Amino acid sequence: MYRVWNFVTTYSLLLIGGAVIALIWANIAPNSYHDVVEFVLIDDFIIGHAHEVNGEIHRTLTLHYLVNDVLMALFFAMAAKEVWEAVVLEEGSLRGSKAVTPLIATLGGMMGPVAVYLGLAAVLGVYATVSQGWAIPTATDIAFSYLVGRMVFGAGHPAIRFLLLLAIADDAGGLLILAVFYPSGELAPEWLLLSFGAAAAVFVLANWLPRYMDRGNQLRPNSTFARKVLSFWPYLIAGCLSWYAFQEAGIHPALGLLPIVPTIPHADRGFGIFAEAEEHMHDLLNTMEHHLKYPVEIILLFFGLLNAGVEFSAISEPTWLVMAGLLIGKPLGILAMGWVGARLLGFGLPEGMTMRDVFVLGCVAAIGFTVALFVASVAFDAGLVQDAAKMGALFSFAAAGIALLAGKLLRIQKVEY
Repeated sequence: MYRVWNFVTTYSLLLIGGAVIALIWANIAPNSYHDVVEFVLIDDFIIGHAHEVNGEIHRTLTLHYLVNDVLMALFFAMAAKEVWEAVVLEEGSLRGSKAVTPLIATLGGMMGPVAVYLGLAAVLGVYATVSQGWAIPTATDIAFSYLVGRMVFGAGHPAIRFLLLLAIADDAGGLLILAVFYPSGELAPEWLLLSFGAAAAVFVLANWLPRYMDRGNQLRPNSTFARKVLSFWPYLIAGCLSWYAFQEAGIHPALGLLPIVPTIPHADRGFGIFAEAEEHMHDLLNTMEHHLKYPVEIILLFFGLLNAGVEFSAISEPTWLVMAGLLIGKPLGILAMGWVGARLLGFGLPEGMTMRDVFVLGCVAAIGFTVALFVASVAFDAGLVQDAAKMGALFSFAAAGIALLAGKLLRIQKVEY
């Protein structure tokens, strides 16, 4: 538990603290809370919330926009780094046939919640009001799910690796959903030429070209210059251009760094998001992640503070729909599609796993929280519906108790080593 607890304390306790403070503040003094959330930093600026004034588009940079749309881009870049390494590295966890069943189960873990959410919305007669929030219960919080998974299965159980594969793939799917289905404004896809142009330029000039010029030279002077002198600056400039292009293209700008992450020089192997060995890797991609660690902790504190402030009086149908999508749709979807992948298609399960483990793992993966909160904030305009949906994301922590109970009832054997 040492590595997991370290991860949870560094990345999640501040997030939880911010969320708890926000809940208390919003229920004691809601007016002052919302005044702080929407505090205007700069009016009529080049970045910020877009609104029309006298037929022209003006942008207002608020505290909420700064955190959710600008600073959270660093959080999503770190998530993208894990996904990228899992896909492209030779030993990557999402590469090859070993990842097929977890990937199929991930698909079920996203389809199941959507089906439950929209189905119950239709039954309750609120479909038109809440249908835009269908993606909220598709999220899985990696850190908390991993922590609970270790409590249920033990450190050495093959279900833990399966869970990590599923959670990383879920992150990838979540990023894709945000980009495609939740535009931040009028779509102007021609701006993406700037984003991908910046990515191509920085890859060629700061990554590929120095290595090409060093071919046959063991001293590698150009690569050394690029790594030690240029360092992260070319990627920072490209990242700013890509972020701005996403904003202008109408795609959520918090995803604006995603095209840049694959261009950064990386090691030829990765140990995974919770591995201690990651701290000792000094390729530029890992070095940048190490330097972002503490800033992202503070960003998550403010993300929780500015997004989790929901009045308890806002609890309504969207709360129960998000909860049902996560707590019912997620386990059943993972179980159903896990069975399809393992049995019907014949890809099998890791040695030592059974379908009982897959079901309990689905219960563990039902903890949404971080990404579910983020999706709720972009799926609905600020108001009662958004607040109710956010409360459902917060209540998804009930999945931890359900998973522990399911593990006991189904007699899951813990494997510590």
